[in-house]
Order: sequence, then structure tokens, then C-alpha cells
Amino acid sequence: MPQEIWQQQQIITWSQILLDSFSHLFSSELIARNGTPIEQAKSLFFAPFVVVSHGTEADPILNYGNKIALELWEMNWSDFTQTPSRLTAEPINREERQKMLQQAAKKGYIDNYSGIRISSTGQRFLINQGTIWNLSDQHNNNCGQAATFSQWKMIATNN
Repeated sequence: MPQEIWQQQQIITWSQILLDSFSHLFSSELIARNGTPIEQAKSLFFAPFVVVSHGTEADPILNYGNKIALELWEMNWSDFTQTPSRLTAEPINREERQKMLQQAAKKGYIDNYSGIRISSTGQRFLINQGTIWNLSDQHNNNCGQAATFSQWKMIATNN
């Protein structure tokens, strides 16, 4: 029987980086840190809000999306984790997105972010009160950036 995404060792490890980095920057927890790392990975994957992240590549690739993120962007895990994160925004919104990521890189985080994103099928949605934070491992090495938000509104398309 194949493992669920959150049961894979690399996702358990990555979940700890996401949670530890958030805790370090905000002095609060993204989720209740009860149980083992695998139980925390499951809680994060099934959290009632979006959590996404990308790595440190020159053109960063998405490397994590919880269940709600996968549903919102209308992708499966395999497709999601092969997508350059810039493609989550339409071309017209990419410059603004890049500026926001640079601000987060300098400060360590940005909170109260809003912006328009687009799913794999072209469905647009507005993010409200998002938080973006830098990720680092236990040796303080840069690992990428993550975002979370619980408020979004679908935008009607003009067909």
C-alpha cells in the first residue's frame, strides 16, 4: 500500500523545517505541535488553511503544498511539486509577487499579504492576510520560503 504524502520521510522532515522556521520567526506555532513529527506532518497536511513552499533554485520550484493548497491550485502532488512557484501568479502579477518575496527575504517574513493567484486551470483567486516566511534548517541554512493563508476569494472569469 503506497504511503500518503505526509507519511514520506522527506515530507516529515520538510514539515519540521516549515514548522520550526515559523515558530522561530513568529514566536508562535503554525499548528499545535502535539505528537511525533509524523503526526505533525499529518496535521500540517490536513490543516484547515493553505500552506505552500518553494526551494532555493534560481527559478524556485514548489516543494510542498498541503491538501487545501493542492485543491485550490487544482493539481496533484506530482504536478504541484514540479511547478515553478512564479507560475502560481499570472504574468501581470509576477513582478509584484517577486518584490514581495524579496521583501520577505530581507526581513525574514511578511504578514498581511494580499495578491491574486491562478490555478492550473486558469481559475483566479484573491489571497487576503497571507503570511510569507523564510525557511532555514537546524544549521540555519536557507531552505526557501513558505506561505500560509486562510482567506481567499474566487474571482469570476469573463467568458
